[in-house]
Amino acid sequence: MDLAYLRSHPQHLPTFLKHQRIRETPVAGGSIAAASRLTLDDGASLFVKTWPERSSAPTPEGFFTTEAAGLEWLRTPDGPPLPEVLAALPELLALEWLDAGEPTREGAERFGRQLAAMHRAGAPAFGAEWPGFIGALTQDNTPSAQPWPRWFAERRLQPYLRLSADGGALSAADIEATERLIDQIEVYGGAEPPSRIHGDLWPGNLYWAGDGRAWLIDPAAHGGHRETDLAQLALFGGAPELARIVDAYNEEWPLADGWRQRVPLHQLHLLLVHTALFGSAYRSAVRQAVDTLLLA
Repeated sequence: MDLAYLRSHPQHLPTFLKHQRIRETPVAGGSIAAASRLTLDDGASLFVKTWPERSSAPTPEGFFTTEAAGLEWLRTPDGPPLPEVLAALPELLALEWLDAGEPTREGAERFGRQLAAMHRAGAPAFGAEWPGFIGALTQDNTPSAQPWPRWFAERRLQPYLRLSADGGALSAADIEATERLIDQIEVYGGAEPPSRIHGDLWPGNLYWAGDGRAWLIDPAAHGGHRETDLAQLALFGGAPELARIVDAYNEEWPLADGWRQRVPLHQLHLLLVHTALFGSAYRSAVRQAVDTLLLA
């Protein structure tokens, strides 16, 4: 199998893998899917994601095809680069291989402008036309015409607060404080029409490639608030050259007044996802974001 054949017959890839007709090397991937590098007969490399064999649960329906749909939807004129989708099947996702590089000032500034262009492409509604996933969890992408604050509260905060509470990751006081924040979400302002966002843009999903560019990977793409992507880039130590990314973004499409004060609000979604998935290790981060907003 070479790259031309794969592009014409992506459905045959699982058969070639099953019969070990392609060289496969495990590589580091995300915390959810298993990842490997495939080398084809013509020397081309692919990055392939599959559901891990260690999981007792089957591959969620639409898990890989949803990611592929998001990658294609985010591919906009003048937007950030995204890997080519070579095969999107129920059991796997194959993407072009990207050699790793190092962050640079020029790459960060270019990415900031590209991210603004992608956001500006817009979305018809909050949500999306495909099922939603965030990590291994489902995410309600039902298109909505609600104003952003109430949509964000109902579709991006409350479900993961409930999961976190049910899993014992948050204390009763944490839950009460977060519910109080959700009830008054409109006071933080910042409502905007839906932008075309990545939706899971923590620093690990900004890939600095050998071509000097910053690429988007692993999206949870949907119509959302553009501040969400920027706020997520500041999580878990922050993306390299983050200040240059934000400055270039602001030059291309200035952010609304008060955006810095809303950063913890936009981060709260992914933080609650982490308490829902990984437990109380992220409890203090959730509480810090909530308290920062309640005391503002």
